Amino acid sequence: MTGATSGCREIVVASGNPHKVEEIRAILGPCGFRVLALSDVGGGSIPEPIEDGDSFAANARIKAVAYARALRSTVIADDSGLEVDALGGAPGIFSARWAGLGSTRTERDAANNAKLVAAMAAVPDGRRTARFLCAMCLCDSSGTVLAETTGAFEGTIARAPAGAHGFGYDPFLLVDGGTRSSAELLPEEKNARSHRGAAARAMARVIEATDCARSS
Repeated sequence: MTGATSGCREIVVASGNPHKVEEIRAILGPCGFRVLALSDVGGGSIPEPIEDGDSFAANARIKAVAYARALRSTVIADDSGLEVDALGGAPGIFSARWAGLGSTRTERDAANNAKLVAAMAAVPDGRRTARFLCAMCLCDSSGTVLAETTGAFEGTIARAPAGAHGFGYDPFLLVDGGTRSSAELLPEEKNARSHRGAAARAMARVIEATDCARSS
């Protein structure tokens, strides 16, 4: 991770996913930061940058830099996804659109999860290890990278979905020794343990350790 400079008490989350915005707000809000969505600052019409990086960190950086320059605001962006050992790390950075189907977030999630079930059908229980990974990047209003952090959430892939919380692959990542899925965790539990929660808490520590935390 890198250090930060002053002036980031108000942070815009560069994501059109309201679930991500709420998760980041739940972590950074209590630390004294005003966390805004793109819709709060008129950023919904900004063209999405092409995420052609070769890692979660590279894609998070692409998004943070592009939105910070377009909005002239301090911006935080993350790129995250599922890494399955039996699939050679897939879907990885392609997690959001792995199946290539669906025009809405709900449709894409359903198609991605169906592909996951099919790909893992013949994999025995002892080889179903996986994890959610998150890379987070903070940029100032000029697009200069201030800090970068990462987080991971280890588990195994379930054979059937469980739980009504979360989004994406949450119903299929089993945690707690396989007794619950990520989607069965209450939001506050997930934030305390998840990949995005870990990355956001690390980001808060970086910011608090610099002049940024003392800016008015």
